[in-house]
Amino acid sequence: MEQLFEMVKKVSDKAEIYSMDTRADNVSFENAHLKDIESRIQSGVSLRIMKNDILGFAYTRNLINRRELIQNALDSLKGGVDGVFDFPYTKDLPALNTYDTSIENLSNPAMVEECRRVCELLSQKTEGQLNVSSHRSVSGIRIMNSSGTDLSLKSSAYILNTQILYPYSYSSLHRPLISKAFKKAPDEYLGYLTDIYNRSIKEVVPDGIKTNVLFLPETAYVLIWRLQSATNSQSIYQNISPIADKIGETIFDEKLSIFNEPSDDSLPGARSFDDEGIPCRRFPLIEKGVLKNFYYDLYFAQKLKTPPTGHGFKSSLSSKPVPSINHLSISPGNTPFSGLVRSIDKGIIIAGALGAHSGNIPNGDFSVGVSPGLYIEKGEIVGHVKDAMAAGNIYDILKNIVERENMLHPCSGGNFPSLLFDNITVTVKK
Repeated sequence: MEQLFEMVKKVSDKAEIYSMDTRADNVSFENAHLKDIESRIQSGVSLRIMKNDILGFAYTRNLINRRELIQNALDSLKGGVDGVFDFPYTKDLPALNTYDTSIENLSNPAMVEECRRVCELLSQKTEGQLNVSSHRSVSGIRIMNSSGTDLSLKSSAYILNTQILYPYSYSSLHRPLISKAFKKAPDEYLGYLTDIYNRSIKEVVPDGIKTNVLFLPETAYVLIWRLQSATNSQSIYQNISPIADKIGETIFDEKLSIFNEPSDDSLPGARSFDDEGIPCRRFPLIEKGVLKNFYYDLYFAQKLKTPPTGHGFKSSLSSKPVPSINHLSISPGNTPFSGLVRSIDKGIIIAGALGAHSGNIPNGDFSVGVSPGLYIEKGEIVGHVKDAMAAGNIYDILKNIVERENMLHPCSGGNFPSLLFDNITVTVKK
């Protein structure tokens, strides 16, 4: 890294080097039988340079030829991409507990044994097909730039995902367990899955209506994705956000508060800086229904003449940073999940969503296949719905939140409670 940095400084006005390495292991069981064990190691370096206010970019998976990497970055200057921002000088950030050393002692046989244990316990309580997988990873990144920044981060993660499939279907009830180190699946986790599954095993065909809909934490991303798009500075710059002029206005129910919590190191993936070296902080998007902020990386902050907010992240080594918000948390309510279910006379629990990309995402529209949808009558889960769709617009439904679960669950995109809404259109194939 240091040698590459000295070389690149001689041929550029500004430069940034980003290196990463990841070691990951995956174990998967299908129908309660071991299907696959996979281990992989990935590493690489990406380089951003600026020369005459033009931005260049290149990357390599193997830093064997430094001169070739630099030349590729110089050649990319021909694309004429604006490079008028400055790389930050960042130091003295708060220390976060992002790495649990016990992850180093977790072996693939131990992960296999835990998956097998979960399958055996669940098979005693339910007849559904069991697909269980576990994942552990150790990753490190380092960022150096010509402004003097030199930051490093090491993190660990362990994820167990359990699925119970409904008969004659790929639809499943599922929930991940996410932590920084190996933990055995607790009884309450396994009990939740078997209890909900067994109560919903019967297939039902209700009428399609506007009804109560309860989004589980695992499907809240359907709604959050639309909000992420609308508050993304790239959408603001491209003039495709319907809330571009709504900062400070109440746009949702006052029950809704959504924050970015990158420094919460109780979960894996915590960050004190983004992939451009900008400090991360607790960042409100929505506070009691009021739109508080948009989020920016360096590039779009410069384009829109505003400070960056620490939300420049790479989706992969081969990509440049873009505005991204990855540590969202929705404030919980006061009602346990069981209480939310009991409060519903007739309704659907969206436990899985197909086609979450469908609909006009920037405009807030969604139309998703419900897979599975758990049907509620008189406060009880009485079955599952096989062919159903839910549709709406977040700028309508998020104005009328009935209640939020009193617990947060780590899942894709953040840390969310179950969310109960009224008057959402659900159609069911007869």
